[in-house]
Amino acid sequence: MFRGSLTALITPFKKGKVDEQAFQDFVNWQIAQGSHGLVPCGTTGESPTLTHEEHKRVVELCIEAADGRVPVIAGAGSNSTAEAIDFTRHAKEAGADAALVVTPYYNKPTQEGLILHYLAIANAVDIPIVIYNIPARCVIDMSVETMAKLAEHENIVGVKDATNDLGRPQRMLQLVGDKFCQLSGEDGTSIAFLAQGGKGCISVTANVAPHLCAQLQDSWHLGTYEDAFRVRDILAPLHESMFVETNPAPVKFAASLLGKCAPETRLPLAPLSIKSKARIEEAMRAAGLLN
Repeated sequence: MFRGSLTALITPFKKGKVDEQAFQDFVNWQIAQGSHGLVPCGTTGESPTLTHEEHKRVVELCIEAADGRVPVIAGAGSNSTAEAIDFTRHAKEAGADAALVVTPYYNKPTQEGLILHYLAIANAVDIPIVIYNIPARCVIDMSVETMAKLAEHENIVGVKDATNDLGRPQRMLQLVGDKFCQLSGEDGTSIAFLAQGGKGCISVTANVAPHLCAQLQDSWHLGTYEDAFRVRDILAPLHESMFVETNPAPVKFAASLLGKCAPETRLPLAPLSIKSKARIEEAMRAAGLLN
């Protein structure tokens, strides 16, 4: 259903407000550069600090700008099931191709609680749902067995896997087969994830290197592995620099170097240190993104 390089989009701000023009210009640039899909209002889009109105507006802006050229998987998760249903319902009404629903953070549900949460959303809204499993941020980890059980629901179609456990895609493949779309949430292991049965990557780095990230995915799917490995090696230092401090502060600064937006984030994310800025700029130059 989904494949390749799907960009976990930043949300540009200008003097504290969403910069709508910069965002839509950014969406158009992403598509022109070859990105295979777009994911607004995820972690990289600073969803925790967007108001509900801003969240829904950003989703609408992305869908409007994309205009059906590539799939849009709208961030729609929450630790409140009712709130997640509301966001997911809005994603469908706005015309999104799918909803990305993160595991509930902070309240630490059991595996049974996770099943009930996702089934409530999938039963309430008829839209493809991609589970977002990111234990490092949410404290909980959805087990392979729980995910396989959820995959039995026709609306639960895939996962963004940010566990960094490269054994998981193969275990899921054995349990549910190729119909379940597994997307990596870790740029640095994107090729390894593909080799284990994945279909693509929801990428942070693609915000600033969309062409290279798409080229890596295309080369792999075409079987031109030498080219895929060459691009992997170009991107490796850049991937690392995108997490030199908490995402999305580094990638927003990197995007500002390309003139795509201001480096502005919302508190509690702090401005980058001078040392981090230098490291990011160095990595971007090494990747050929800056003169």
